[in-house]
Amino acid sequence: MSTATDTGVDEPGESVLETRGIEPVPENERTGHPMQLFWVWFAANISILGLPLGATLVAIQHLAFWQAVIVAILGAVGSFAIVGVISIAGRRGGAPGLTLSRAVFGVRGNAGPTLVSLISRLGWETVNTTTAAFALLSLCAIVFGTDAGPKSAPALTLVCIGVFVLATVVVSGLGHQVLVAVQRWSTWIFGALNIVVAVNLIATVDWAAVGAAQPASVGAMIAGVGTIAAGTGIGWANASADMSRYQRPSVRTGSLVASAAAGAGIPLVLLISLGSLLSAGDPTLAEAGDPVAAIRGMLPPWMAVPYLIAAFGGLLLSNHLSVYSAGLTTLTLGIRTKRVYAVVLDVVVTTLGAIYFMLIADNFYTPFIAFIKLLAIPTTAWVGVFLVDMLRRTRYDAAGLMDLSRSSSYWYRRGVEPRALGAWAVAIVIGYQFIVAGPEGDMWFSGLWADSWLGHNGLGWIIAFVVAGGLYAAFGGARSHTREKERTQ
Repeated sequence: MSTATDTGVDEPGESVLETRGIEPVPENERTGHPMQLFWVWFAANISILGLPLGATLVAIQHLAFWQAVIVAILGAVGSFAIVGVISIAGRRGGAPGLTLSRAVFGVRGNAGPTLVSLISRLGWETVNTTTAAFALLSLCAIVFGTDAGPKSAPALTLVCIGVFVLATVVVSGLGHQVLVAVQRWSTWIFGALNIVVAVNLIATVDWAAVGAAQPASVGAMIAGVGTIAAGTGIGWANASADMSRYQRPSVRTGSLVASAAAGAGIPLVLLISLGSLLSAGDPTLAEAGDPVAAIRGMLPPWMAVPYLIAAFGGLLLSNHLSVYSAGLTTLTLGIRTKRVYAVVLDVVVTTLGAIYFMLIADNFYTPFIAFIKLLAIPTTAWVGVFLVDMLRRTRYDAAGLMDLSRSSSYWYRRGVEPRALGAWAVAIVIGYQFIVAGPEGDMWFSGLWADSWLGHNGLGWIIAFVVAGGLYAAFGGARSHTREKERTQ
């Protein structure tokens, strides 16, 4: 019987360019340690997108500042703790997260979760690219006296998008070794700039408004936790194993969880809290079509240049990791190409998305909030199934992960694990019934139970998580499969 494989890779080498695709990393090449992941997650979360997220807690959820801080801790640190837990699978199997997901959903059934993950990554990259291009436009307006409006300067807008995309491809295309190094050292540079900017932003805070704010209900806090979790850790959950696959097999579980929760939690809690402080005196930040310009307007003129550089750098660091992961996800879909070419393919899509939002669409931030709400449901449903599977699965069959033929240990029934895929699909349908997405007066989607207490408090993603994991466990999906055990022994 012939065996179809799916590597999307050159033979591994020792050069700076990572030539490995999605095939599991041999144990003798897994030399990473948790502090590497700490810096990777820290760098990926020092972008200014945390500020408008924090602003929504005050302007939309009407939370008091102290409530916003609690929500930031629970939403950001808690969701990235989940990211850390899922990264354990990367340490066990040495493969990207969606490649390991083939063991759960089947080599064909995994196409659905993989496609959702790719859309999520492409969406976040479009957000990063759009926001960074706004920052560069503003920088050009200061330095060269150009028009800062994208539609009034379309040629310059395209150049700004191109600069950001090129800077992304250079690092993400080279791969893991370069990515880890750049994320670590750039964190110090752009982190220091962010601290300087934050100090000056704090000087603009309307402390009287902060002190006069009345506490919101517990339900509003719960909704806020959902918003922050969906906009932070949940969006990274299915990419966590992409970096941890290079971790030493002896690395402790607690260290992996702590590296993600602390690495991302520290900058996110600070930025989200600062965003909530700023919004107490200026609630328009939460709805700004160009959040870069809105925040810049709060700063003294002499701070504009370092602020815009910090904004661009933070978004670039986030995009490095996202594009790297998207390249691996593209290969997992079965597109047979080299990893670096998959990276280029992904950034072409996000470049087109950024052009649309900057030169055609009338609003940027509202679609962003709707996007994270809609993608949070299928993502958390996948997390529910995957985590339940991890309770029993301690090892993965490397050959089975790469074999897409009937001989694969993860072929199951016609390439599909019906219990996993069924639980995931049902959870998505139910989860969507508890959410609404889109601006007031022009709602894109409204679920049947969106007006319920659970819907009003933004708990659709929790429902999806519980239903997916619960159904998969009830169907017996956490049990080991005899055929797989035979292949891995």
